Amino acid sequence: MSSHECRGCNDYMQLSRRQFIQAAGGAATIAGLSSVLPRVAFAQDFCSSRDVILSIFLRGGADGLTLCAPYLEPAYYTSRPSLAVPPPDSSDPNRATDLDGFFGLPPAMTPLLSAYQAGHLLFVHACGNDDASRSHFDAMRFMEVGKVNDSTIFDGWLARHLLTSPPFTVNSILRAVQIDYGLHQTLQGGPLTIPVPNLASFGLAGWSGTVPARREALADLYAAVGEPLRSAAASTQATMDLLHQIDFANYAPAEGAIYPNLAQGFGFGYQMKSAAALIKADVGVEAIAIDLEGWDTHGNQQPFIGGYMHGLMNTLAQGLAAFHADVLIGSGRNVTIVVMTEFGRRLDENGSDGTDHGHGSTMMLMGRDIAGGRVLTQWPGLAPEQLFQGIDLAVTTDWRDILAEVVVKRLGNNNLSVIFPDYVPTFRGVTTACASGDLNCDGQVNAADAAPFAQALLDPVAYQTAHPTCNRNGADVNADGFIDGRDVQALTHKIISP
Repeated sequence: MSSHECRGCNDYMQLSRRQFIQAAGGAATIAGLSSVLPRVAFAQDFCSSRDVILSIFLRGGADGLTLCAPYLEPAYYTSRPSLAVPPPDSSDPNRATDLDGFFGLPPAMTPLLSAYQAGHLLFVHACGNDDASRSHFDAMRFMEVGKVNDSTIFDGWLARHLLTSPPFTVNSILRAVQIDYGLHQTLQGGPLTIPVPNLASFGLAGWSGTVPARREALADLYAAVGEPLRSAAASTQATMDLLHQIDFANYAPAEGAIYPNLAQGFGFGYQMKSAAALIKADVGVEAIAIDLEGWDTHGNQQPFIGGYMHGLMNTLAQGLAAFHADVLIGSGRNVTIVVMTEFGRRLDENGSDGTDHGHGSTMMLMGRDIAGGRVLTQWPGLAPEQLFQGIDLAVTTDWRDILAEVVVKRLGNNNLSVIFPDYVPTFRGVTTACASGDLNCDGQVNAADAAPFAQALLDPVAYQTAHPTCNRNGADVNADGFIDGRDVQALTHKIISP
């Protein structure tokens, strides 16, 4: 029996098995560019908010009180004498690293400090859904379909986003990927969406010498059948060809990024590296979903150095940190990462050195246009009278408030009544306003932006090297999705008439 199986409850383990089975010169300078500037389209445009979204689900109910520890809460330590993360002023080697004077990161999560300090990482605490069942199956389903207690909905919220928005590229053949053996609920029903456990080896198994003949035979076979099988088969063949053009095996991350546990050839680090390679290939993929299992820590939670949850958190943190350096900093591409879980854990530790099913937990968002560097919360407190049903961290922020703002502000889709039925979200300020024209990232738009503006257009690689924390898509000053002479005029106007 594995350590994973020792920790998970029967509900979670049965659900995991079920999923596996189902899965098998200022203005003058820029004015002179108008006549020579090529017209460049940005699919993931900075100001028109068309990010790629990377959805990461922590399955099993991740303990938000450990991921982002409220070290100033006295009840946190009285309720968890063995499991609470020591405060930053402790001499304990497992002490927290302070974030904001109230919350801190356990040692396993400190690889994320760089992203947090850059303002690209946001924690949303006391977050979740208002279902009180504490059932893995129900809570996962509710969060993935975007509505609580509705058995009539079968497609996922992210799938409905794709259904109600145009593709990044015309004639796209692949809009979304679940890096797994099957589609989980979040992407079920999405257009041009497939599950692929290993992007580097997607294709027909068996001897390579017979693959062309077998593919031709399959094409002939499915050409004779009706829809939708005929189109599905043709799309699958085309997707194989598309993915084979990407050299996943030899992909070299930027900025010295190191994804965790790559020697295993699978797992979270491998999935994150594959996602990075897919996004950088610019083949039109708009959404990627990844699961990280194992958070059902009923026993032997061990959040400290050398322990089970410490290793799980460190895998998560290292994977996210590598992606931040590689993709967000190293390439400047527009990507928003959303990390969520079905519920948190109970405040009190149990007699097995673990925690049982709880209620509120923590979401994480990462991106160049996420208003990060902080913990966003309407903190309810951990005193007995402040707990949900007297035992759990209360939910004060609905998870749909967070996702809805990302959908509108970063994915450019206003169809919230379809994506989150019968819910009117409250935006919480998790995204930043578009700052187009500020190409040197000094907080102003003036003549000093002229040279970096020209460099961003004519030599993007040099621009990103010179301005690693800036987004070159900010050169789309008029926010029409293109870089052309109209942006020169718009920037000139901003400089002359700020």
